[in-house]
Amino acid sequence: MTDERERTALPRIARWGRRLAAMTWKEVLQLSRDLPLLLFLLYSFSVAVLVSGVGITMQLRNANLLVHDGDHSQSSRELIHRFQAPYFHFTGEISDARQGLRELDQGRAMLVLDIPPRFHEALVSGERTAVQLLVDTSNAPQGFSAAGYTVRIAGAFGSQLGLASIGLSGNAMQSLPVIESAHRVWFNPNQDETWFQSMSTVLRMITLFGVLLPAAALVREKERGTIEQLLVSPLSPFQIMFSKILAMAGIILIATGLAVYGVLRPVFHVPMKGPDGLFFALTALHIFTTAGLGLVAATIARNQAQVGMMTLFLVGPMMLLSGITSPFESMPQWVQTVMTFSPLKYYIDVTYGVMLKGAGLDVLWKPAGTMLLLGGTLFVLGMWRFRRQFE
Repeated sequence: MTDERERTALPRIARWGRRLAAMTWKEVLQLSRDLPLLLFLLYSFSVAVLVSGVGITMQLRNANLLVHDGDHSQSSRELIHRFQAPYFHFTGEISDARQGLRELDQGRAMLVLDIPPRFHEALVSGERTAVQLLVDTSNAPQGFSAAGYTVRIAGAFGSQLGLASIGLSGNAMQSLPVIESAHRVWFNPNQDETWFQSMSTVLRMITLFGVLLPAAALVREKERGTIEQLLVSPLSPFQIMFSKILAMAGIILIATGLAVYGVLRPVFHVPMKGPDGLFFALTALHIFTTAGLGLVAATIARNQAQVGMMTLFLVGPMMLLSGITSPFESMPQWVQTVMTFSPLKYYIDVTYGVMLKGAGLDVLWKPAGTMLLLGGTLFVLGMWRFRRQFE
């Protein structure tokens, strides 16, 4: 009796697998005919990653500096000379401080250094004096960086003058007791910003297409009226939905490989310290999780335009609040609580863990397990709503 059941079960399993494979291949062919979407996918994992790494910077580079030197002394020239490239770019001297304000307002300068009259005389006589720095902080990160660098430059300049006033040279600091703050950067020792920007773009694209492509594939069946034909076929709701996830996950993994081996490694030299296979396996898990979110949205939407709007509504907060653009720990506590349901939060941890730290599954099992739990829950919810729509 047992042997007879096994003989009947094996053909049934093989038939089930062939149907799933046929549906998956059908989804791949259907997407291959959508040329605009394919071009957008190719652009997002190649040119967009390259542009984000090269063109987006949060560090201070060549900030345009104007100087109003009201003293024209040796000390003022020494201070001005300390504002060097690559952080600052000296664009000239102005004769009127009000002209500096106009240049700031019109965006032709980022900083205006105003040195008062009697600057050198005050320093020589031991009087207290100050210089004024006007900063355009419309680009807040670079503006605050410029102010911070200026404070350090002025502080070092003042320390050297103070030592000189008591008869000590600048090298005398080496013989004086000093407390120094030393830090070590482990996983990005050169603090290369292109690593962060390019990797962040790849994570965004994986999340965006992980939600969008399966949802669009399911809604496309609704728009064309073929969903009812699939339901009356021998296919189960699981095969209909899971085949879309398999097809889109395979395409996104190929696009991710293009980004990693075509841009991140050869152009920006981003390392892959952990196993490549583990990274792509966890990426597939993340795609499965976000695809479940997309399928839930597809059961609500009626056309692809609505799917696109719902994708932006879901993915936008995930990208902004999951820690991909700003530290997760700096966000309000209620935001951190809400974002525990974001699969991107855990995917960021596993990506940086594998690529930059060389961590294995023994370390990353908690975020990986959470992604699996979220993905399974969302897929079950999507399939439940899918069944209810056609009961």
